[in-house]
Amino acid sequence: MDLSVEYLGLTLPHPLVPGASPLADELGTVRALEDAGAPAITLRSLFEEQLTQEQLSTFLATELRRDLSAEAGTILPEPADYRMGPDRYLEQIRRIRAAVGVPVIASLNGTTPGGWIDFARLVEEAGASALELNLYGVPTDPARDGAAVEKDTLDLVRTLKARVKIPVAVKLSPFYTSLSSLARGLEDAGADGLVLFNRLFEPEIDVDALEVKRVLHLSDSSELPLRLRWLAILSAQRKIPLAMSGGVHEVVDAVRALMAGATVVQVVSTLLRNGPSRLLSLRAGLERWLVEREYASVRQLRGSMNLKACPDPSAYERANYIHLLHGWREHPGIAG
Repeated sequence: MDLSVEYLGLTLPHPLVPGASPLADELGTVRALEDAGAPAITLRSLFEEQLTQEQLSTFLATELRRDLSAEAGTILPEPADYRMGPDRYLEQIRRIRAAVGVPVIASLNGTTPGGWIDFARLVEEAGASALELNLYGVPTDPARDGAAVEKDTLDLVRTLKARVKIPVAVKLSPFYTSLSSLARGLEDAGADGLVLFNRLFEPEIDVDALEVKRVLHLSDSSELPLRLRWLAILSAQRKIPLAMSGGVHEVVDAVRALMAGATVVQVVSTLLRNGPSRLLSLRAGLERWLVEREYASVRQLRGSMNLKACPDPSAYERANYIHLLHGWREHPGIAG
């Protein structure tokens, strides 16, 4: 059974890739992932704020605001609060490259053009085979419309691509005015892949302590439908590879993602819960699923259930929406 895929210029033996997470923080875990068959290692994100703090600009601005209000000091973490600073991040890339034989994918998290982008060249020089740009941002300025937000995103990707020669994947949120248009713009701007989707911080409010609680919930399979919808749409429209991130815990989850058009499927939460060996069982389960259904390769599966056969995906989606609402008696969980 041929499970190999081409992603970000890399030939990977199978499509199940550990996504950006703390799993790459320790060399012991990294080696365990390789032993379990990880086709690549993805580092957790290094944040734009960390790099600007390294250059003192954001750090000094934080110190100045701290004198203005009691709450201002909680906006950004102290440098010591970050798990891995810029220098250690580069060293970790070098250490992983020396410890394992699989490609290393670095990750930068940012939203604005600036000097921090130059760090991407250092990431490349440290030995990263590819780079994931995690565009985590929540626009809150009512004076900036969606077109301005998307233009900034495209400009950022063009600037980053001009800095490095290694492939760059762009990790998106689903909250854009026209995701199909943005995906086309990103491909034109030089993006080598798209990752759908990052998971935005969803605050909880402690009504007794009167404070916002920072709580991280690991994903579950209920997050799949949104990702499957956009994989099915974008894989029918774009040529660049697509990765799915979020919600893959069982073999059938990965199969659905590949059918919808994913080139690779990133797994994190199930590895955090069950350990690196979970990757081994997922790969074996995927191969068994394909063999039992007489597929010749994973490429034969990819995109087999996307929207290539539908000339107007929006009509397809609307027709299904209408069907579900009019059949609400058969679907009691649905309300209009």
